[in-house]
Amino acid sequence: MTVLETPVARPVPVAGAYRFELVKLLSQWRIRLLVLACWLAPAAFVAAVSEQSDLPTDTLFGRWMNITGWAGPLVMLGFAGVYALPLLTSVVAGDVFAAEDRLGTWRHLLVAVRSARRIFVAKALASLTVILALVVGMAVSSTVGGVVAVGSQPLVALDGQVLAPGDAAGLVLLAWICVLAPTLALAGIGLLGSVALGRSPMGLLLPAVVALAMGLAQMLPLPVAIRLALPSYAFIAWEGLFTSPAQLGPLLIGIVVSLVWAVAATALAWILFLRRDFTNLTLDGLGRRALTLGAAPLAGLLVVTIGVVAIATPATGSGIAQDKIQQAVATAFGHLYRLQAQQLHHPDVTEQELATTVACTKGDGLVAPEGPGNDWRCVASWHLPNTTAVGQAIYQLDITSDGQYVADGDGPKEVNGYFQVRTPTGDQPNPLWQFDGHIDLLSKG
Repeated sequence: MTVLETPVARPVPVAGAYRFELVKLLSQWRIRLLVLACWLAPAAFVAAVSEQSDLPTDTLFGRWMNITGWAGPLVMLGFAGVYALPLLTSVVAGDVFAAEDRLGTWRHLLVAVRSARRIFVAKALASLTVILALVVGMAVSSTVGGVVAVGSQPLVALDGQVLAPGDAAGLVLLAWICVLAPTLALAGIGLLGSVALGRSPMGLLLPAVVALAMGLAQMLPLPVAIRLALPSYAFIAWEGLFTSPAQLGPLLIGIVVSLVWAVAATALAWILFLRRDFTNLTLDGLGRRALTLGAAPLAGLLVVTIGVVAIATPATGSGIAQDKIQQAVATAFGHLYRLQAQQLHHPDVTEQELATTVACTKGDGLVAPEGPGNDWRCVASWHLPNTTAVGQAIYQLDITSDGQYVADGDGPKEVNGYFQVRTPTGDQPNPLWQFDGHIDLLSKG
């Protein structure tokens, strides 16, 4: 008598489950709408703003949007790090598991795939793919919109140097690549919230709420170690690419911290997902246990990261000191003075010949010259070849906690007191009137 062996049901391969989850995501109308918006809206926005006379000068690189097309994607990058990317990760990663709870389809999915581990991997990879497509769409769209509307002209960096179009293009691409790390961190937090909180709205909003809290923390006068230990710092650390030499220390730390958070949050989501009892139809997430099983480990990670950064980095306090500011402003002024001289068709001079020095005080000298604030006042002095007179220009500085500053010219009028300069070819924007800069929080000055 022949004994018939019962066939063993094997789990669906990860590749097949991944394709299935990706199709499910892309079949949702809100995901399709997000993809369409990310690939079209940035181009239209950048092109429209670049044609306006009233530019977003309060935004980094905003004052250059009608001068070069490479400023547009950087303005969009600043907006994306604060608003767009946290919301996108919430909608995609924050809902990828919770959707099954709302629809009550976990049993059907488990029967079809026959492996909780492969379900998690497939859903995580599918959400990551969609998020990557959205980020690439914003980068490509804003770049195309800027270059088509304005053209591929040189870009003025944050230290006043003029970047050739090829160099500007490479740095813009690298800046967008760098923000993938904090985006992954928020995506991991989204997966954790989706697993731990089920169909609760907080699971969907968790990445946006965490990003908002971290963004508010970055606005406070916190010590450098705490600032760098937050994944959100990598959303602004790309600014250091646009100085010479590049401020790579804060950027690399921000990327590493973000990737550690991404791995930790995803690992916690994996552990909680595999411990879930799918036979209990009334179970919806972990409820209050999410606080101890999810939030507590991340809080511990933050404490450990702060300690590691504090030990490994030389800077203390806010990282904003008088000597750093004077050096940064002097460097930027020297480069921009040469740019203005080219506009006016004056004889070219080098930075060494100018020998620019800057003296800065805070609060009219009544407070310690350190830390952020809008009460910094700097006097730039320079020399021209074959002259004995010393030129001077006054600037009012507004320095934020992350080291970014705006220098507002306060005279004399022929140097930095007016927003345009009269050139032989007509009026042009005065590069010395207002300019943006960045201070390396980790440098020793």
